[in-house]
Amino acid sequence: MILIAESGSTKTDWVLIDEFNEKQYFKTMGFNPFFHSTDLIVSTVQKNKELIAYGDQISKVFFYGAGCSSSDMNQIVLKAMNRLFPNADSNVDHDLLACALATYEDESSISCILGTGSNSCFFDGENVREEVPAIAYVLGDEGSGAYYGKKLLRDYLYNKLPTDIKYGLENELKITKAAIFERVYMKPHANVYLASFMKFISKYKDTSYVTEMVKEGMDEFIKIHVCCYPESKSVKTHFIGSISKIYENELKFAAHKNNIILGNIIQKPVENLVRYHMRKLELM
Repeated sequence: MILIAESGSTKTDWVLIDEFNEKQYFKTMGFNPFFHSTDLIVSTVQKNKELIAYGDQISKVFFYGAGCSSSDMNQIVLKAMNRLFPNADSNVDHDLLACALATYEDESSISCILGTGSNSCFFDGENVREEVPAIAYVLGDEGSGAYYGKKLLRDYLYNKLPTDIKYGLENELKITKAAIFERVYMKPHANVYLASFMKFISKYKDTSYVTEMVKEGMDEFIKIHVCCYPESKSVKTHFIGSISKIYENELKFAAHKNNIILGNIIQKPVENLVRYHMRKLELM
C-alpha cells in the first residue's frame, strides 16, 4: 500500500492506494514542523482510527508539507511517519515540490501556493528554484488566507470596515478586540487563526471591499513572488489552493495587469500528486 499526504498549515489530505489501485481518502489537521513536534503529529494521526488501521500494511509514504524546507525540519515529520508506519519507506519533502509536481505539464513553469500561507517556485521538471523566500505571515505571505485575515482584523480594529461587514463580524463571530489580541499575541498558530476568517470573508466576496482587498493581495503576491523570476513573462504560472480557485476572477485580473501567462488553477493538488506517483511507480 502507498500513502500520499499533502499538508498545509490548516489541513492534511491523505490518499491511500491499495494493491488493486483503489483509493481511500482521509483528513487530519495540517502539520508544520516549525510549530508541531513529532509527538504531536503521531498522537494526532493516531486519532484517525481508519487510517491507522492500515499502518503496518503501508510500504511507501510520500509526505509533502508546509515548513518541510530543510533536513532538520523534515526529520521532525519523518520520525513521526516512521513511528506511525513502521514498515514503510517514508519520504518527506516541501509543499512547494508538491505544488510543482501537481501543476507540471512537461514544460518549465512557475508554480504558486495560495492557502493559509503563500509561496512560489520555478520548476523545470527536475529542479525547484526559489527566487525569494517565504517569510511567513508576520512579514510576508502576501495573498494568503493569513494575509487577508490580518487585513480584515486590522481594518476592524481601526474602524475602517464597511458597516455591514463590521456588524457581521461582531454578530456572527462574536469578535472583540480582547479576543483578537489573545489569539494573535498570546496563543500559538496565529497564522491558522487569521486564515480561518476566509470563510467569513467569502460570504462578502461580491462586495467592493472584499473584491478590492483580494485584488490588491493578488497583485502584491504576483509582483513579489512571480515577477521576481526572469522567466515570468515567458512561461505559464500555475496556482494551487482554495484561495486561488475561489477568487479566480481577482487572480486573473492581477495576472493580466502584470502580463503574466496564467496556467492551471487547482484547488486541491493531492489528486494530481497521486497521478504523478502512480505513473512513477508504474501503477497506471
